[in-house]
Amino acid sequence: MLRSPFTGAARGLRRVTHAHGAGESGLGKLIELHAVNSAGDMMITVALASTVFFSVPTDQARGRVALYLAVTLAPFALLAPVIGPLLDRIPHGRRAAMAGSMLARALLAVTMSGAVAGGGLELYPAALGVLVASKAYGVVRSAVVPRLLPPRFSLVKANSRVTLAGLLATGAAAPVGAGLHLIGPSWPLFGAFVVFAGGTFLSFTLPHKVDSGKGEARARLTARAESAGPPRSRRPGLRTVGPSVLHGLQANAALRSLSGFLTFFLAFILREHPLTGLGAATSLGLVAVCAGGGNALGTAVGAWLRARGPERIIAGVLGVALTATVVAAVYYDLLALVVVPVAAATAGLCQALAKLSLDAMIQRDVPEQVRTSAFARSETALQMAWVVGGAIGIALPLIGMLGMAVAAALVTAGVLLAVRGLLSAARRGGAAGPRVV
Repeated sequence: MLRSPFTGAARGLRRVTHAHGAGESGLGKLIELHAVNSAGDMMITVALASTVFFSVPTDQARGRVALYLAVTLAPFALLAPVIGPLLDRIPHGRRAAMAGSMLARALLAVTMSGAVAGGGLELYPAALGVLVASKAYGVVRSAVVPRLLPPRFSLVKANSRVTLAGLLATGAAAPVGAGLHLIGPSWPLFGAFVVFAGGTFLSFTLPHKVDSGKGEARARLTARAESAGPPRSRRPGLRTVGPSVLHGLQANAALRSLSGFLTFFLAFILREHPLTGLGAATSLGLVAVCAGGGNALGTAVGAWLRARGPERIIAGVLGVALTATVVAAVYYDLLALVVVPVAAATAGLCQALAKLSLDAMIQRDVPEQVRTSAFARSETALQMAWVVGGAIGIALPLIGMLGMAVAAALVTAGVLLAVRGLLSAARRGGAAGPRVV
């Protein structure tokens, strides 16, 4: 009798993840695997946040987070461009690569469990390993999704389902990780070990066609002729498919840098200067929930909106993000309790919609034989933009109006770089070719 509620819930979740042909194609298993991946990453995040951020005074925390960014994210930004090309060379071992990423993070979680209480320097190389393994999983996942599309299922819709499952799993894992932390600082890492160990085995339940590399080639950000051979040997790259993808990538980079900036800047300023009437932890929790809610909402509606012109959607969300950050800068001192959560929710919504629209343009404009590689290259560029935004957020003085003005400046850069080109491409109707609806 005690098992019936859990087995019933499991069957219900399985029906959702396997709906509309996703079960037959194998996409449902990938959705479940990504949920496991996101839950494990969240538990590690909870453990690191409690050590690097919450356990020390604000000034010391800024130093620790800056050290964390320098020792982990900065080298990661240098390693990230290498990960995609390396994984391009193993198209026949994608399930093993995903399992290896899970297993590596499981072992690293155990390694960090001994150092997380003291926050020693030995924690950071292990955290770097976790980031690299997580990125490797993400790159392989982006290459796997096109292989698992059900009939009449767009790539954007599939990515939306996968991403939404990850967001829901993250939201569920956060309180679990916090509860484990109440037992001891190492317990969220033990929980992550269990989750990633399960993910290691789950990776091998994906269909065998995941390991197929038939018809694929590597994409480049620029077109480059081969050293020998006729002109037709030129390999297609992102610049050869028109301006839409490049301008979409520029816009997404601006929004991703905004996300990185707000993550670090708001974390510190709300700890030092909480929202009116709220404590520091409540303020951070409110903003985190708003950002996550905006991201989930954008992911949920993205598959519907993408059919209405991805270029216009990206241009539109840039305008919305710019408006929200400008309003937050102007009214921060008067209405911080309102404008900060709204700005966080808007940033999450705009980032999700812009990313799904970029996926739609890559699906439409990039030749099929290099499409999966193009997803890996775009993810690398966006991760690097997040690192840059995060670094700015750490270095900036804790002045709310100044911070929101810098956030607006980051979005303005995207507007200046991308909006004109996106709207011009939209007027021309985008690249020719069939679309999957």
